[in-house]
Amino acid sequence: MGENNRKELDGMPEKSPAEAVAMRKFLFCWIPIVIVILDRLTKYWAQTVLKPKKSIPVIGEYVTFTYLENEGAAWGMLSGKINFFVILTALLIVGILLVIARIPSERRYMPMLISFLCLIGGAFGNLYDRIFQGKVTDFISFDVIQFPVFNVADIFVTCSFILLIILVIFVYREEELSFIPLFETESKK
Repeated sequence: MGENNRKELDGMPEKSPAEAVAMRKFLFCWIPIVIVILDRLTKYWAQTVLKPKKSIPVIGEYVTFTYLENEGAAWGMLSGKINFFVILTALLIVGILLVIARIPSERRYMPMLISFLCLIGGAFGNLYDRIFQGKVTDFISFDVIQFPVFNVADIFVTCSFILLIILVIFVYREEELSFIPLFETESKK
């Protein structure tokens, strides 16, 4: 019995390439969802367990869990500008979603897709805080250096952004990135 006949008997018709791409992208939707859940769980822990204690040493005096409510960006910059950050984050998420929709389906672009999805997960984590709490809960502190207190969402935003920069500079050629409007060549415009 042929492959097509077996799939028809199983009740699963052959998928078109467009359906396969949509399914692949759908399967990767779990990445931002898991990041948001992990971020919410750790922030809940920080708000319920850490907040009364203020600080818990993790690695001596070098790394601590230190409760902080941040109404701005890193180091409290632009403190109190919640609406600005909500609008900026929402616009960035929409822009990233538009880029994700244009990412080619080849395996070569999988690291880029995953990086963008991690970036969205982290952005949603902090966007949730800003919308529903008016501030972002931070709790991870490197006390050895003057580094801002951060959270799980910040880790994903920072790491995925660094990975995207590395991919753009060292992995993909400019013509391979023509699906991103910033890299679109004159002939395609």
